[in-house]
Amino acid sequence: MAKITAAEVNKLRKTTGAGMMDCKKALVEAEGDFDKAIEILRKKGQKVAAKRADRESSEGAAIAKVNSENTEGVIISLNCETDFVAKNDSFVTLANELAELALGYDSKDSFLAADYKGMSVQDKLTEQTGVIGEKIEIGGFEKLSAPFVGSYIHAGNKIAVLTGLSAAVEGADTVAKDVSMQAAAMNPVALNEEGVDQSVIDKEIEIAKDQLRQEGKPEAMLDNIAKGKLNRFFKDNTLVNQAFIKDSKQSVSDYVKSVDSNLEVTNFKRVALG
Repeated sequence: MAKITAAEVNKLRKTTGAGMMDCKKALVEAEGDFDKAIEILRKKGQKVAAKRADRESSEGAAIAKVNSENTEGVIISLNCETDFVAKNDSFVTLANELAELALGYDSKDSFLAADYKGMSVQDKLTEQTGVIGEKIEIGGFEKLSAPFVGSYIHAGNKIAVLTGLSAAVEGADTVAKDVSMQAAAMNPVALNEEGVDQSVIDKEIEIAKDQLRQEGKPEAMLDNIAKGKLNRFFKDNTLVNQAFIKDSKQSVSDYVKSVDSNLEVTNFKRVALG
């Protein structure tokens, strides 16, 4: 039997994040072969991942990253099962490292296949499932490109938002952050009226008509009154039409144009845990 030193165990622990005893057992099984020990730990992770595949992973960290040119951003959520794990410093560090990596990929699938320190992102998640003993997976994955992209991460990494602006004007960073905070707090269903799915509009109109009928309004009046209620729905639930949370006397669109009359919000992405 190969003699396993404390230094070797500590090195494997730092490399993989696995527990001290798990690392020692893996090295003993691998007869001191460091790479083989890593593979043993990964195989353990695969077994744990399979056992926990049906578990809920509604906790975690939602992280937004923007490139150095502020023209492209990404949000990922690294999901786990408990708040205890989600608040762990090493878990949050991993989430941030993966988000930085995700900037270079256009889809969740290509990101999961990407190389992370000598293994694929998916293999790293499987490994961490074994190390931590909880289901670890990538939940949300959203990309956004625009002439200017800014971001906001809500306290505790529970919500992350990207906002795209039509130009990189002076003060764009503040505007993008303010609008991202708006989206985080108010959870709009779409950017504007055009972005609302027709099925949602039809449902809102039908709900409004049912309410009006119960109030005894004549059938001939229902369409016009329902349209008014629909406009109210757009005002409350589309980002650019919402009352700005920092100054409810103006809409988000009005606030953006107060910085630059030609400036517009082009898009937003929001990922929330739970």
